[in-house]
Amino acid sequence: MAGAAPRVDCLAGFRCPAGGLAAGRPRVLGLGPEVFVSTGGELVYVYDREARRPSAVYEFPAQVWHLELLAAHRALCVLCARGGVYCVPLPARSRSVDSAEGDGQADEDLPSVVPVGPAACILPDPTLCAFTLLDDTLIAVTQGPATWKMQLFQPLCPGPDPGPGTQIGEVAFPTGAPPAGPLGELPATHFLPVLCCVSPPTSGDSKAFTLQGPLFGLLFGADATLLESPVVLCGFPDGQLCCLVLKTLVTSRTAPGDPRSLVRILHHLEEPVVFIGALRTELQAQEAAGAQGLLGEDSHADCLVALGHEGRTLAIKACRDEAGSLTPDLQEYRLSGPVLCATCSEDGRVFLSTPSDLCLLDLTQGVDPTDPSQRGLPPLLCPTSLGMCGTAALFLSSRASTGDTELLALSTRGRLLACSLPLDPEAACPDRMTAIQAGQRIKDLLSGIGSVSERVFSLKKAVDQRNQALTCLHEALDVSCALLSRQGGPKPVVCSTTTAWGRQGLREELMATCRLENRGACSLGPGWAWCIQVLTSSHAFELDTAGAATTYTIPVQQLAPGAQREVTLPLSSGEHGAPDLPVTISCALFYSLREVVGSALAPPGSEEDPFCEACPPDLLPARDGVCLPLGQHTVDLLQCLRFPGLAEPSTQAEHHTAPPTDPVDTFLGTCREQGSEPVGPAALRAKYLPPSVASVRVSAELLRASLEDVRAGVPLCSAALQWLLAENGAIDVVRARALSSVQGVGPDGVDIQLTVQEVAVTDLCPAGPIQAVEIQLASTSLANVCRAHHAVIGRIQTMVLEEAARGSSPPDLRLQFLRQIHTNHEALLREVQALRDRLSLEDEASAQTTAEQLLHVYRQLRSPSLVLL
Repeated sequence: MAGAAPRVDCLAGFRCPAGGLAAGRPRVLGLGPEVFVSTGGELVYVYDREARRPSAVYEFPAQVWHLELLAAHRALCVLCARGGVYCVPLPARSRSVDSAEGDGQADEDLPSVVPVGPAACILPDPTLCAFTLLDDTLIAVTQGPATWKMQLFQPLCPGPDPGPGTQIGEVAFPTGAPPAGPLGELPATHFLPVLCCVSPPTSGDSKAFTLQGPLFGLLFGADATLLESPVVLCGFPDGQLCCLVLKTLVTSRTAPGDPRSLVRILHHLEEPVVFIGALRTELQAQEAAGAQGLLGEDSHADCLVALGHEGRTLAIKACRDEAGSLTPDLQEYRLSGPVLCATCSEDGRVFLSTPSDLCLLDLTQGVDPTDPSQRGLPPLLCPTSLGMCGTAALFLSSRASTGDTELLALSTRGRLLACSLPLDPEAACPDRMTAIQAGQRIKDLLSGIGSVSERVFSLKKAVDQRNQALTCLHEALDVSCALLSRQGGPKPVVCSTTTAWGRQGLREELMATCRLENRGACSLGPGWAWCIQVLTSSHAFELDTAGAATTYTIPVQQLAPGAQREVTLPLSSGEHGAPDLPVTISCALFYSLREVVGSALAPPGSEEDPFCEACPPDLLPARDGVCLPLGQHTVDLLQCLRFPGLAEPSTQAEHHTAPPTDPVDTFLGTCREQGSEPVGPAALRAKYLPPSVASVRVSAELLRASLEDVRAGVPLCSAALQWLLAENGAIDVVRARALSSVQGVGPDGVDIQLTVQEVAVTDLCPAGPIQAVEIQLASTSLANVCRAHHAVIGRIQTMVLEEAARGSSPPDLRLQFLRQIHTNHEALLREVQALRDRLSLEDEASAQTTAEQLLHVYRQLRSPSLVLL
């Protein structure tokens, strides 16, 4: 709520200490036209408002903590850190010059700095933390090892030979002092005690707040009222508000008893006390009733106020209950803090400064003295903003005009300001709210708090999601860089594939087991998917069509370092479960950006709104993710062959199952008579069709160089066969028997013979015959021969490339013989193309002859006269 804007007059600017005014303890005091200013350093300025310039500057030995004026003796008392209390007599004020003339000479006639020496120290005590003056009595608070102590000195003797007088009392407060540092340093809390003197109406003390009799008696008891003794209120950094009756402390020096029993704790604010004051809350009602100028007890303060650093405010007032008995009305208010400084006026108003504003509190708000039920304190305080910020010290000036209040303020930038506040009670503070209005206001505030809380929770959730997404992206980037790196180091993620025959239902199928292993330091979490593509080859009679591809996607979910995951996939196709070999299995990791980043980039609250797009499309790249290849594995016929004749009888009985057979073959086998010859398709094919043969010749020298580790002590032909069947499940049996020829069964149940033998190739090298190894493949199924030939050629190509990388060179050859073989192969290829074209145009009768010719040409191509060197 904003009140009337103050009229501000900037009087002067002063130098700020290092760290600003907030680092020190600025103070402002007024005495007539003179203003005493301390910015928290060692200097105290005396500013003459009539001359509009500083009239004196005093330099003290240490940082100034507190100022007090001894008006009767025209003296200034100053508390210095680590030094005690200094008393400086003020010179008589001369008649000031004309204000216009003073304005012109302000910069030229600056006063010289007057140093204050140790002779002016009236109470040297490095543990002194606070003091106040009550006429000729000095009240000081010191910090002991574990407690605060209060000391009284009387009479105070300013002048040429100053002195504090005689100590007339001392008492230790029950509240504990904060841990003290080295001698004279600030307490650990950086707050000092706050002192305030109050007196009963019958006392004549001019420096104390005068309280009305009922309030004074309720707070301090009958003894203080009968003694007509002033009372010292002390607020401590731990939040305790204590009181001490001065006359009881003086008499306790000659009377037995514990002086600490004289201290009473009035309240606990639970935060450092920064201000204590007294004011009158029923002044405006009395003026409205024509009681202006009324002298008597009703003109005294009827409310005691204490403010905490964080904004907790205590107000105590004496009221009468329904029975007419006096009862204390104690109210605690919670205001915005921290409170930098505060002061109060006699008309029921408190001025307090926070870092962001200068506020006014009106304790007369809603109080009607004519109605006994409304003469208490308001249940709710509405601070009125005065539109000023950065006020470090306040003092209520007595120069205010009628109807106005003037504040002397020292800003955090060191400017002395005079603020005139036209106070209209009706405009400054609203009328007291009704219960219905207050309830609705509370509902609105709670609704707003709930909305803000939901918004904060939603934003926090969004921030957490984005942080998690960034973490996942960072780990994904590390994995991607390691996998895509061309260096020969180990990969963090490895995929391997093995094949084996397994039974699915009533038939056997070729199964591939893929294993994903995390060998890196990062976990594969949400967003990662393991993609496996199975690509089969096209059939021999479908030359113009591509093979079928099947892709399996397995969510990784969570794969910690060192963990692995397996998945088994069927490779068989068709009605009989025979795979179309060769089969290429490609493995890759896919990282979904939409899954990981999409939810993090979604606006808050979109997860609750089904019509809200999860993520704006322009925030994600064109591709939804990143694909990282892990490698591929080719499954050929040599890996899928089974060798029933190599297994032991017991093992064969337990583990071997017959290969899948044709249904027609099964039917014919059950229908034939006992002892008759087999008439199934496989038997007929084996009896009437000659086996198709293909052979590959490889230089023996090439095999010895490549298979040196494998053939140690093993014949070359046996080593070559073991090399061809290295990925087959029967390799252990082949290696144990040192075989050079073996008969296996293909996936379709047709036999295939593998024979490895040494031969000599003539007419190729002028130096003589070349020792070679011939790998012969024979089967009644031309498709199996082609597949086995393809598998053998693939292995030999890999071997030749490895040997070429080592720098080996072939022997001298007869180029004319090689050209003749190349010409013959080109002629055969042209003949194959012509036969294929004729086959597509002829009828069924003529096509049989053409197909036989084409088969004959294929056999010639499968058995070349060349040797792989």
